[in-house]
Amino acid sequence: MTDGNSAAVIDKGGLSALIAVLAGRGRTVIGPTVRDGAIVLAELSSGADLPYGWGVELEAGVYRLRAREDGAAFAHSAGPQSWKTFLHPPRVREWSAERTADGGLVVTADASVPPSYAFLGVRPCDLRAIAIQDRVLTGGSHADPAYRGRRERAFLVAVECTEPGATCFCVSMGTGPAVGPGYDLALTEVLDGDGHRFLVRAGSEEGEAVLAELPHRPADGATHAAAHDRVAEAADRMGRSMPPVDLRTLMRETLTAERWDDVAARCLTCGNCTMVCPTCFCTSTEDVTDLTGDHAERWRHWESCFDLDFSHLPTGPVRESPRSRYRQWATHKLGTWFDQFGSSGCVGCGRCIVWCPVGIDITEEAHALDRERAARSAGGAGPP
Repeated sequence: MTDGNSAAVIDKGGLSALIAVLAGRGRTVIGPTVRDGAIVLAELSSGADLPYGWGVELEAGVYRLRAREDGAAFAHSAGPQSWKTFLHPPRVREWSAERTADGGLVVTADASVPPSYAFLGVRPCDLRAIAIQDRVLTGGSHADPAYRGRRERAFLVAVECTEPGATCFCVSMGTGPAVGPGYDLALTEVLDGDGHRFLVRAGSEEGEAVLAELPHRPADGATHAAAHDRVAEAADRMGRSMPPVDLRTLMRETLTAERWDDVAARCLTCGNCTMVCPTCFCTSTEDVTDLTGDHAERWRHWESCFDLDFSHLPTGPVRESPRSRYRQWATHKLGTWFDQFGSSGCVGCGRCIVWCPVGIDITEEAHALDRERAARSAGGAGPP
């Protein structure tokens, strides 16, 4: 947890005021709320929309809501969506074309004004995921202007994790449960004998300005200590972990491991893991036209490396087998992402574990690969 010099304390009324202040600044406030049997991200109109008193039970292939007795607003783990849904939407129109009366063609790039979002409840793992997508989609010579426009107008209210789920492993990936840099405001929820309150720290000039508009009081030592303890306790209660090895080396040295056959026998190649992953960014394009042929549009949409057509060439797909497609996803996420972007592509949120219909667990697979590598090394066969 960061100890900002301008830390303050707000109560539930202050949280409602935060939503009102952000909306008053022309932002669409997005945050967690209960809908359709899950905690989802949606537009918030007031603090009453937050999931007070709701938690979740998570396991591989399992997600269910559970009622809480303490009335906490943020004591739940990552849901089926990530903030990628808003910053890097599933479908974006890139251009439209009209045939003119003289037979010509006028192409118009989509120039819609990006929305101005305020994200309330960004988990530390998701805060890191946003930073990773920033590097992928705004860094280098091929920046995505659609993503950049949304990202530059986004206000981030991070919430430190005080109750990790059974599928969380952010400690292994160095992404939580305390917040890292990149937030405008950071909250830590505290419920104890002194009441229900939130420690707030500002991480930007706009964050300072927003905080100044909220009903608040200076942070006291007891709240600071309680907030610190809640986050530290969460770090000791992670439900999953990666093996304590260099994952890049592990992926590189196990490309021919037998474990890939085992996971391929279970994998449906449905692509759920890539859809819920907060950092997966691959897209494809689709051209559509009306029945007259006078109007056409190009749309960009999410794509998955589990799709057989993802690596299709004139001679056929490069990665034809489920084994090769799962291995490509895992080794890229945990290994070669470093070579491209300077960090891991995994933030330890556990979504891919929860939303896999057959319960494949990326941490279990990494441990199995590590055990197989160790066994082969002990047997004198060298790395597989």
